[in-house]
Amino acid sequence: MDVRRQGHAQADDGYADMAAPVRSAMGGGTLGRVLAVLLIIVAVCVLAWFGFKALNAATADAAVKSKQYQAVFLTNGQVYFGKVTNTDGSYVKLTDIYYLQVQQQVQPKDNTSSQQPQVSLAKLGGELHGPEDVMYISRSQVLFWENLKTDGKVTKAIQDYKNSGK
Repeated sequence: MDVRRQGHAQADDGYADMAAPVRSAMGGGTLGRVLAVLLIIVAVCVLAWFGFKALNAATADAAVKSKQYQAVFLTNGQVYFGKVTNTDGSYVKLTDIYYLQVQQQVQPKDNTSSQQPQVSLAKLGGELHGPEDVMYISRSQVLFWENLKTDGKVTKAIQDYKNSGK
C-alpha cells in the first residue's frame, strides 16, 4: 500500500469538493445555461417583433397607389382625401388634402319639405388658421384608409376643383 497515493487521492477529493461550489457561483452550472437560453429567446423575440413591424410597414406602403387619391378615416368621424405617404412609423403623412363640408339651411323655406344638406368638397388651406397643405396624422387616430378609384365622385370633384384654377 502506497501512502503517498492515498494522501494524493484524499487531496484530490478535497479539491474536487471545493471546486464544485466555486464553479456554480461563477455561472458555469445550470443557472448559467438557463440565463443563456432566456437571453437567446428574448433576442429572437425582439428580432421577430422588428421584422414584423418592418414587413407590416412595407406591406402598407406597397398598398398605397401613389398615382391615386386615398380616403383616410379617423376615429373622430372625420374623413380626409389626399395623397398618403409614409405609412410606417407613428404618423401617416397626407398631402394635397380635401375634406367634405356639410351646409344646411338654418330655416327651411317651407316646413313641409325636408331639404337634404348640401355636401361640397373643400380644399385644406383656406381656413381661418391658414394651415399648410400637409397633415401628419397619428396612426392611433387612423381607423383605416383606402385607395380611391380614378372615376369616383370624390376624385372627379378634386379634378374639377383643380381644373377651375382655384
